[in-house]
Amino acid sequence: MDFARSADPAVQRQLDRLAALSLPQGRFGLETIRALMARLGNPHLRLPPVFHVAGTNGKGSTCAFLRAMLEAQGFCVHMATSPHLVRYNERIRIAGKLIEDAHLAALLAEVLDQSDDIAPSFFEVTIAATFLAFSRTPADACVVEVGLGGRFDATNVIEQPAACGIAALGIDHERFLLASEEGAPEIPLARIAFEKAGIAKRGCPLVTANYPLVAEQEIIRAAKRTGAILAMRGRDWDYSAIAGLEYGDRHGDLTLPQPTLPGAHQAQNAALAVAMLRHQDVVAVSPDAMAQGIRVATWPARLQRLSPGPLAGRREVWLDGGHNPDAGEALGAHFAGQRLHLVIGMLANKNPAAIIDPLADRIASLTVVPVPGHDFHGVAAYGAGAADAPDIPAALAAIPADGLPILIAGSLYLAGEVLRLNRELPD
Repeated sequence: MDFARSADPAVQRQLDRLAALSLPQGRFGLETIRALMARLGNPHLRLPPVFHVAGTNGKGSTCAFLRAMLEAQGFCVHMATSPHLVRYNERIRIAGKLIEDAHLAALLAEVLDQSDDIAPSFFEVTIAATFLAFSRTPADACVVEVGLGGRFDATNVIEQPAACGIAALGIDHERFLLASEEGAPEIPLARIAFEKAGIAKRGCPLVTANYPLVAEQEIIRAAKRTGAILAMRGRDWDYSAIAGLEYGDRHGDLTLPQPTLPGAHQAQNAALAVAMLRHQDVVAVSPDAMAQGIRVATWPARLQRLSPGPLAGRREVWLDGGHNPDAGEALGAHFAGQRLHLVIGMLANKNPAAIIDPLADRIASLTVVPVPGHDFHGVAAYGAGAADAPDIPAALAAIPADGLPILIAGSLYLAGEVLRLNRELPD
């Protein structure tokens, strides 16, 4: 867990208190977050219309597209995302701006003071503080990213969202999401779908991408069980992305631009955001605003080309925090047919092959670096030909100036360190 550091002493005092909290072991539940919300006056019941997004990959990008589209319409938007990359403040965006230090320190103190005897987790306190802030500041909409899973995620105290969305599914966080449980599916991808679809709510749109049959069946079951209004890609909406982004549903067809965010997979995330907006009737967003949002949305550390800076210099350096097989496939597709230098750092509980294999025939050099503050795979985990370096600056300094692009990948924690070193802080 990355608890973050702050230059503001008041914020740091509260981050130290957060770091001292016990973390949940085994299965999650909603009892503690509900008890904490009750002590705070149930702020989650006083939020502007919420767009709630789950998924293994792409949920953060989908949130970024939603925010950009809503803001292009002229709406004031709160957004909750995780994890942070450099500063804890990144998790809480109030009325379009990252929460300021003084507000953050007071908010965390208020929540922590109310929770000493119920042992909440880091994430439960974070979500309680986030929803408390959102309930106190006027806005037109909230965009909320699920932290882990969906069914037992702390964000799932939301009761009547404007729309729920499920982005791409894959196998990740196996320790929690695949833990044995009576009545839960045994097939891994079906179980993942079961957990993500746990955000479904009666009478609310549940908008999904397309998935293998075992996952699709679990989502259909969840919609029937909860009474959610299911809108699935391929059945209720669809898109193609050849020249532009051609989108269609029962309301008609739209011709939208390709996303500016790099990566062919971003077309699906943008289309999911469009579908979420088109399948709800709480907040009206025009096609022009959707198009503008697709053009201007940003999402750091997901196939991000670094700006010239103290770390990257003027070389072509790409950054991606993905760490599972689907993220690796997206990287492989983006760099198809292109040689590159790979600098990688992965947590010890992740599989290096997820990133290495899709890029294997294109790697000109492979340099392994630590993930600061975390247990990580050493160079031996990457096979013959891998070199190691003590840190990112040393790794980059050792790469020849041969004009090939450099990709830094394997961990969002590593990505945060890269952005800090390049003085490219998310805002």
